[in-house]
Amino acid sequence: MVASQPMDRFYEACLSILERVRAQERQNIYRAADLVAKKLLKDELVHVFGTGGHSVMGAMELFWRAGGLAGLNPLFPPGIANLDGHPNTERVVGFAPHVLDYYRVKQGDLLILINVNGINAVTIDTALECRRRGVTVIAVTSREFAEGVAPNIPARHPSNKNLCDLADVVIDSHVPPGDAVVEIDGFDRRVSSVSTVINTYILQSLAAEVVDRIVKAGGTPEVFYSGNMAGAEAMNEPLFAKYYPRVKHL
Repeated sequence: MVASQPMDRFYEACLSILERVRAQERQNIYRAADLVAKKLLKDELVHVFGTGGHSVMGAMELFWRAGGLAGLNPLFPPGIANLDGHPNTERVVGFAPHVLDYYRVKQGDLLILINVNGINAVTIDTALECRRRGVTVIAVTSREFAEGVAPNIPARHPSNKNLCDLADVVIDSHVPPGDAVVEIDGFDRRVSSVSTVINTYILQSLAAEVVDRIVKAGGTPEVFYSGNMAGAEAMNEPLFAKYYPRVKHL
């Protein structure tokens, strides 16, 4: 038998984790979908915050996408994404409450908090501040990763808390510590991070479950149509008109 190539090993690693998520996180995705659908049916925004240099892509994945929900309010403060992360803002203690203030996250709101390792300062401060404000948190994170990170290292929040222990609903991404999953013969560390693939599956699955719930409840899901297709402007304009005053990055 021919030995698998690196691209095959990455594919197999992705499939293995995806299957764990589908088998073990189904009920948590359902719980999260119930919460999101209820908010959208009441014409309330759902906030989305990816609190890491690459975890921010989770919020980007849900925002203003073809087939994506319109009633989402992403939090994109400066410095979180790697493209402008100088200094490393995700490690700044005390930053998160100001972010929540700016995006008007208040008591009774719902926030989807995405961070694969679930340990950094902005992640933990966000979870703690949401608890203080009475904001419900859906976390997309990896317990295995968080518990595999040593205490008191620079990447951790000073409390050494983990997001998976602070959220109201936890969707475990089952990403291994360190994120990279492919071993290369003759090289001493793993390559090819898997978290973006897994987060995308979780978040788009969540979106599909939300739309299904809204339809079954007799509502009309507010979903963007691809701007590359004929008629998109006419289909999307009512959504832009409605949410432009409410969603800061629209």
